[in-house]
Amino acid sequence: MSKKIGFIGLGTMGFPMAVNLKKAGFEVIGYDAFKGVYEKAAAAGITMVETLKEVAEQADEAIISMVRDYAQNVDVIFSEGGLLSAQPKNKTIIVMSTLAPDTMNELGKKVEEESELTLISAAVSGGASGAQAGTLSIMTSGSEEIVKSFMPYFDAIGSNTFYYGAEAGNSQVAKLVNNMILGVNMNAVAEGLKLGKHYGLPEEEILNLLKVSTGDSWVVRNWSDISEWTAETALSVLLKDLIATYNEGVKHNVSMPFNALSSTQLFNSMGKEKPKA
Repeated sequence: MSKKIGFIGLGTMGFPMAVNLKKAGFEVIGYDAFKGVYEKAAAAGITMVETLKEVAEQADEAIISMVRDYAQNVDVIFSEGGLLSAQPKNKTIIVMSTLAPDTMNELGKKVEEESELTLISAAVSGGASGAQAGTLSIMTSGSEEIVKSFMPYFDAIGSNTFYYGAEAGNSQVAKLVNNMILGVNMNAVAEGLKLGKHYGLPEEEILNLLKVSTGDSWVVRNWSDISEWTAETALSVLLKDLIATYNEGVKHNVSMPFNALSSTQLFNSMGKEKPKA
């Protein structure tokens, strides 16, 4: 008999992740505040329920939360009719949302003080394409024993899983590190291509050079996709993470000047319109 895993938040990332769990042989108990996704999810074999309480009741050992932010996670868990309304015991909430490290620590502490649930954090990187392909990088933290026992879930949705210690917020630090380096690298590639364009060099040939030279990177190899990012899509998400990284640096007195510069130059270097204030 296949294990039942709860999944809350069937959006751009969450839906393909839930589908991949189903394909791996798990029974997925799904819930989303947007009921428009229910028909598509049911067609993919996901068992959709009408309440969060039902998710908590039916999941065997784990419930994934893939909602947007801290407030939505608090609502999912603690609101009237939330997961705790089922009074679940001996189950774990896997928060895959991107939160500030200290905020994730606060959420984990709140869950474990006010319920008989455990919380682990599992930030993801790889975007919608990685979610669809099941090749996400998953950054985990929390109880090492629980993380190890949940590897079959992580293997179903990702190709690489990393562990960063007992503090729930540690996985979020790892994601900020990754996205900070991504942002710095994007600025570097965009500025290099800008200089080449000034001298009339063909962009494709510069990219071909970089791919086989010391300037190579994931950004170079995926520039055709990255160059299409806009303020309404991935660029705004990246900017949010760069600002969060800057704030962590200020809070803990860690100097990161390249991150600060990347935060201000991101849209200029890529020749994109800035998001509206």
